Amino acid sequence: MVDADETFVIVGGGLAGAKAAETLRTEGFTGRVILICDERDHPYERPPLSKGYLLGKEEREGVFVHEPAWYARHDIELHLGQTVTAIDRAAKTVRLGDGTLVHYDKLLLATGSEPRRLDIPGTGLAGVHHLRRLAHAERLKGVLASLGRDNGHIVIAGAGWIGLEVAAAAREYGAEVTVVEPEPTPLYGVLGPELGNLFAELHREHGVRFHFGVRLTEIIGQDGVVLAARTDDGEEHPAHDVLAAIGAAPRIGLAEAAGLELADRAHGGGIVVDERLRTSDPDIHAAGDVASVPSGLFGTRLRVEHWANALNGGPAAARAMLGQDVIYDRVPYFFSDQYDLGMEYSGWAPPGSYDQVVIRGDAGKREFVAFWLKDGRVLAGMNVNVWDVTEPIQRLIRTGAPVDADALADPHVPLESLVP
Repeated sequence: MVDADETFVIVGGGLAGAKAAETLRTEGFTGRVILICDERDHPYERPPLSKGYLLGKEEREGVFVHEPAWYARHDIELHLGQTVTAIDRAAKTVRLGDGTLVHYDKLLLATGSEPRRLDIPGTGLAGVHHLRRLAHAERLKGVLASLGRDNGHIVIAGAGWIGLEVAAAAREYGAEVTVVEPEPTPLYGVLGPELGNLFAELHREHGVRFHFGVRLTEIIGQDGVVLAARTDDGEEHPAHDVLAAIGAAPRIGLAEAAGLELADRAHGGGIVVDERLRTSDPDIHAAGDVASVPSGLFGTRLRVEHWANALNGGPAAARAMLGQDVIYDRVPYFFSDQYDLGMEYSGWAPPGSYDQVVIRGDAGKREFVAFWLKDGRVLAGMNVNVWDVTEPIQRLIRTGAPVDADALADPHVPLESLVP
């Protein structure tokens, strides 16, 4: 059992860090729990930043993991607006930005990820945005409302989940939207071309313009104000604002400087952990966006940036820090809401990993479930405007058993009956 005099330090004030702190207390840990956040806001969840909160449908208070008083009530020592600048593994200390040294017996790195930056001229203009933090969402919310009132135009670089969700929000505010994407369809790296086109048509129906197969090369401005965005085919797209939604990079600086093992870029980068979320230092764990986790299901390392991984990974790391027998190998899961389309995706099936896509239901009406198969085995499933099917989809993925494709496509055959 963990000694009451021990100190567990958590670096990172997102969902993974906050849920880890909560789990330490619910599992009976009576030592010190120190949670260090580089933002001044209390730990919050990120999905509302591109969904309900951005649209003005959720209140600001609704994004927080716990009410502010919860931390003191549970003896969580919360350091807001404080950075960690270094880890001394030999001394088992972390150095804060003000020079303070904090001792740890166990350390959890839940440092998350940060938006990738556009490396082109014009990114210093006032109308260039990223969306990762609550402050970003607050600013962008005002921008979209203003663009909607004034018939303004936003150019979005990237047709991934963030780019599409912001495009949907911008159209709901009434702004004009152009999305620039180097791949041939939206969400190409996740869904492949077969289902990516469905999202392109959804957005086109709502007035979004797409420009595929190109990249932004310059943001043109005058007197600090954005005027247009230029692509590598020579076209100029009128713009009052530009959103860079070109992915996220794991925040590995602390781990790298401390000499912890890192994953290569082919596996998504991040901090290498084992199935117990331990890094190459047994007294340091990592969870959430920053962790590169071995997946027995898919036979590779995965770094998953979505909400469910933070929600489940933080508590798993906390239990492992307490010495419990933890095997973290969940099926990746995420969800998205765009206009009247709601979807959930389970699994992992990037282009090239599957040989067949099976549709159950009516894709034309956007009420269906899609399955990505390899040699008859389900690698991933996405339910669109069809609900309460996540559990059987994930069970099909976990079993790894061949499934009859005709039965999988038949809505009259219960999914549960296909699980061995």
